Amino acid sequence: MRHPTQVLFAGRRPFPMMPAVDHYAGSEKLLLKALQLQNELGPIFDVTCDCEDGARAGADREHAEMVAEIIMSSANRFGRVGARIHDIAHPGWQQDIEIIVARAGRRLAFLTLPKAGNSDDVRSQLQAVKDAAAAAGLERPVPVHVLIETHGALREVWQIAAIPEVESLDFGLMDFVSAHHGAIPGSAMKSPGQFEHPLIVRAKCEIAAAALANGVVPSHNVTTELKDVELIRHNAQRARNEFGYLRMWSIHPNQIMPIFEAMRPDFSEVENASAILIAAQDCGWGPIQHHGQLHDRASYRYYWELLARAHATGMQLPEATRQRFFA
Repeated sequence: MRHPTQVLFAGRRPFPMMPAVDHYAGSEKLLLKALQLQNELGPIFDVTCDCEDGARAGADREHAEMVAEIIMSSANRFGRVGARIHDIAHPGWQQDIEIIVARAGRRLAFLTLPKAGNSDDVRSQLQAVKDAAAAAGLERPVPVHVLIETHGALREVWQIAAIPEVESLDFGLMDFVSAHHGAIPGSAMKSPGQFEHPLIVRAKCEIAAAALANGVVPSHNVTTELKDVELIRHNAQRARNEFGYLRMWSIHPNQIMPIFEAMRPDFSEVENASAILIAAQDCGWGPIQHHGQLHDRASYRYYWELLARAHATGMQLPEATRQRFFA
């Protein structure tokens, strides 16, 4: 029996299925603490090793080497650890790529590229990633996530989203606000301003639209609130329900679960989706009737992505569904 990914996306790139939370940490201590939590909860969130803001001054090489060691360590049980490198204006960005891809490319989940000024910046850094991967003998492409936090990147966000290796567009709210030279007030860096200021709303909508149209995951910026769980959850719900973001950054362990719970879509249709896809697979993916309604590959794609997101966000699926599609 053929798998949904083999028959439902002919000529198209399947939509990336990633955990709904991207947790950032910089120091070795915090990274190991995050991985311990990931091992306890399961792969319901990614861990991103931060080379851009995590390294102490003058220790960029040592920091990148530490990141590579963590990615390759037994603490990375699920293979869901990525890294954010330095931006293209920093002299150490190529060194980051060379060290991390050469030493840990086999288990590297993704690389995040910050502060791109335009699509050419993304392509330049991506070419360096490809060169490092080829030199290391990697047989798979390294996915990249691109931070949209400059005027130029927002202007070319559709071109960036169309680059094949890009699997996520991440909104960098604070740098974006700073780039406006005081024209956007500081209150727009937190709620409710970040969801109401017209220039921020425009940016969030454009990023989400470009990402979703190109089969890329839109990832929402951090919330600066660290203790108020309900506010953290509310921010994630607004990002998910009002702006279409399917993933969100976390910068503190307290944020992981409320974001995780809020970013999950409504899975009340999971049992129905399971029944439809099992029946479709049994009949070779031709049209079927289910509860008096016609279904074909158009609806199969919808239900498959629903199930895949449910699985990626840690939902318990019916056993038959798990065995058929996710074993």
